[in-house]
Amino acid sequence: MRIRIVDAFTDRPFAGNPAGVLLLDDVFPDDDWLQNVASEVNHAETAFAHRLPEGGEADWALRWFTPATEVAMCGHATLATAHVLRTTGAHEGPVRFATRSGVLVATPGADGWITLDFPTAPLTEAEVPAGLGKALGAEPLVAYDTGPQVGDLLVELADERTVLGLAPDHKALGAHSTRGVIATARAEDPSLGYDFVSRCFFPNVGIDEDPVTGSAHTALAPHWSARIGRDDLVGLQASRRSGLVRTGLRGGRTLLTGRAVTVIEGELLA
Repeated sequence: MRIRIVDAFTDRPFAGNPAGVLLLDDVFPDDDWLQNVASEVNHAETAFAHRLPEGGEADWALRWFTPATEVAMCGHATLATAHVLRTTGAHEGPVRFATRSGVLVATPGADGWITLDFPTAPLTEAEVPAGLGKALGAEPLVAYDTGPQVGDLLVELADERTVLGLAPDHKALGAHSTRGVIATARAEDPSLGYDFVSRCFFPNVGIDEDPVTGSAHTALAPHWSARIGRDDLVGLQASRRSGLVRTGLRGGRTLLTGRAVTVIEGELLA
């Protein structure tokens, strides 16, 4: 079968967040094989998808695996899968994915843009855990639980410079959430093309720092839309690779819009 590496939430190679994508001919193989492939690919996520019978609520079944475990939601690997379906002609128009997080829709637009329709994360203000500031390398102003589907602790920091300068103790961070910690601050200069900045650390699923995280923006979007006063925003996830995510808050749903680039295509022999 063909295996592809796709850089998501970017319009150029070697930026954004890379994901493995495999389009399967039939139902999912056993979980051990899926996990072994994801470990071999060794990117933040590898997506596996197969076509579903016509007439159902979804067009393709989709699962995501990190090098260490299966996850309930992944934005960048969903974007990467939709990009592969569009560019290979395997699916035309909007595609409905059946996932552990319900049916997720990806809609292609002009010039390669793809919009994902994801559930908005429910934010519940929480006490800042003792020791989190030391583990993160900066004291949070406020913290929020992002609910079971995202599974992160979202923390707002003093300013963009603080977020960019973080050098966390990844092992210590793992004690403070199910998946990891989202650190964010308002953009210092919105004229640069983004409204807020973030970094995401997910040691509990084998990812010390994720380059660009779509699922995290289902929590970042309601957080910053409430503060900035607009439903449509742009977030910069400021990793070494970095990427931009356009967010649109639509009640209980969050639209995540980005582009993707296929950088590697080959044959899986195992």
